[in-house]
Amino acid sequence: MAENQSVWGIDIGQAGLKALRLRYADAANQVIAVAFDYIPHAKILSQPDAVPDELIQTALSTFLSRNETKGDLIAISVPGQSALTRFIQLPPVESSRVDEIVRYEAKQQIPFALEDVIWDYQTLGGGIEESGFMLGAEVGLFAMKKEGIYSAIKPYVTNKMEVELVQIAPLAMHNFLCFDQIGLRPGQDLTDDGEYMIVLDMGTDNTTLLVTNGNKIWIRNVPIGGNHFTRALTKEMKLTFAKAEHLKCNATKAPDPRAVFQALRPVFNDYVSEIQRSIGYFSSVNRDAKITKIVGAGNGFKLAGLQKFLQQNLQYEVERVDNFQALVGDTVLNAPLFQENVLSFVVPYGLALQALKLTRIHTTLLPAEIATARKIRRKKPWAVATAASLLFGLAMSTAGYSNVANSVSESKFGEVEKKVAALNKLKGDHEKKFSDAKTEFETAKGDGEKLVTAIDTREMWLEVYRAINECLPRDTGNEQDINDVWLKNRVNIKSVTAKKNADVSKWFTETQTKGGGAYLSMLKQDQEKPPPSEAGYIFTLSGEHFRNDPNDETKQRQAYVKNYVLSNFQKFEVQQPGTLKPVPVRKLGITHAIFKSDTAKPYNYYPKGKKKGAAASKGGGAAGTGQFGGRPKAGGLPSSTATSGGVDGQNKDTEEMKVIDRTEFTMQFIWIPTVVSKRPDVDFLKPVAAEAAVPADATNNTPTVNPLTPTASPNSTTTAPAVPAK
Repeated sequence: MAENQSVWGIDIGQAGLKALRLRYADAANQVIAVAFDYIPHAKILSQPDAVPDELIQTALSTFLSRNETKGDLIAISVPGQSALTRFIQLPPVESSRVDEIVRYEAKQQIPFALEDVIWDYQTLGGGIEESGFMLGAEVGLFAMKKEGIYSAIKPYVTNKMEVELVQIAPLAMHNFLCFDQIGLRPGQDLTDDGEYMIVLDMGTDNTTLLVTNGNKIWIRNVPIGGNHFTRALTKEMKLTFAKAEHLKCNATKAPDPRAVFQALRPVFNDYVSEIQRSIGYFSSVNRDAKITKIVGAGNGFKLAGLQKFLQQNLQYEVERVDNFQALVGDTVLNAPLFQENVLSFVVPYGLALQALKLTRIHTTLLPAEIATARKIRRKKPWAVATAASLLFGLAMSTAGYSNVANSVSESKFGEVEKKVAALNKLKGDHEKKFSDAKTEFETAKGDGEKLVTAIDTREMWLEVYRAINECLPRDTGNEQDINDVWLKNRVNIKSVTAKKNADVSKWFTETQTKGGGAYLSMLKQDQEKPPPSEAGYIFTLSGEHFRNDPNDETKQRQAYVKNYVLSNFQKFEVQQPGTLKPVPVRKLGITHAIFKSDTAKPYNYYPKGKKKGAAASKGGGAAGTGQFGGRPKAGGLPSSTATSGGVDGQNKDTEEMKVIDRTEFTMQFIWIPTVVSKRPDVDFLKPVAAEAAVPADATNNTPTVNPLTPTASPNSTTTAPAVPAK
């Protein structure tokens, strides 16, 4: 703020008008009190025979006749008991959605339609922002009905005074306490040490109780003020209101001070009870809070004996505001009228500080339409100046063009214009010929690409089928002699389907949102990096296997496909046609492999070397068709014996049959055909050794090989190369 900018803080209470003019000296980093005024009303506004509008108008007229306000900002207060204040704890919420959440809370907390009130809010101390979320934030919500705000502003509008800030009196007191008593400045962090201060601003009809530590605020209106003491004297000592008021202010000089204080004692007791009740409730809600002292403000606090009575009964240090510590300006601060009424200038002081932008509180109840209209009016001179500059520039430009136009004639430029027209025609003819030739070239090029497009990709299909074949486990060497089908590594692929998809990223998104376990089986790098939005194929492999080694948990049927078959499709290396260098399947365009499902079905199995006769009879334990039977028990191969021949009853040989689990499974992956020259590097996959020996199988004493090592395919594409290692 500029050094010569001044602010008036004006508080019109029940007893009079208090105004304080402040200016901030940026060079000295000081707030200077430039002027003040104190204008008591002829009558207290709450008296039955008083006319508040006339008394306020008279006070403002007197103020304007004594003081110059042109060019100064004006901040005014409204009574705290007329406004609604709520302090709410927000749940963890995104910082960008705080406004939305507060608006929802305002609808719940304010007992009127939001269109009928003027409200504002501010995030107070105690919250932290982490990863875009606001955690543990406390929000102060302040509102007042529109008619109350417009009624408070009306006297100023009538006197052509532009109000810049409308603030409730308790928040103005908070500004005073933080700036003058605590010494808190804008942008300065305050450590929450749990120490709180209380301000008691005793007015005519009530007392505002404010508890704060600079960050958090708690406000309560105590319905006891200076008039209650005056009425007690009128009742007990049979005095008029005016005489009782005079006696209250001069109690120590009364003929019988003891009688005066005896009459006031019930009010003293009620006042202390209300304060104790308020402090008790605050302490119950804020158990870690420690109240250090009480600061008294308002002219009602000048009542003799009040300060000592509160200190004795509340057991807290009680101070009165005798001066403003952070304010300079001897002309104002040393003036007798100011010193006599310094207790009543707390609110104007806090209002002016906020208008100078020296406080943390930034809320205002100034109607938005007034603020908008004022902003537009202030920008009008700049808009007029800008428009005038544009008009002047346009006029100069028009004059220049007019001068140039007058210098043009057909006799001077006619021949040249004809040559230009001929040249433009020639240019158009050449452009048309070029366009026709370009179209013919593009057509021929397209036809050629259609003829050779299959040549570019035909080998890729062989590559992908070869990759599928080499990624499948199989029995090699001595393993081929194993009779127990449960220990076989062979996987049978019953179908391979490829469905073209114009945008394979849509398949990834659908798998991510609805895939569940299928999505979780995807390689972590694939989960973090979705496929590009381009055309490709979704391959679906349906197969079956009998692998279910009861002595090796890692080779159980449920884990077999996931741990070895799926792993191969995610990390395997295959031989690229025409070269001896192994190529990761991912470099061929195979990515985002997932395990979709597996299903175990009972299967009648005849071990190698056993005689297989006709189907079991209807009396056999393995169903009439001889094809399905009961599931095997854990840890062994159950068996059943079928007798009495086949369906025609001719074969009567006894034969042994084992019912085993045949696991049918389905897996999918994305294939995006990519020519060799454009295939990306796959840096995060380390090369796999050609043959990595692993310990022999402890169950069948059969040596095993690394499941990620490619081997030659001895059979068709329905078998595959590796035995899973333990």
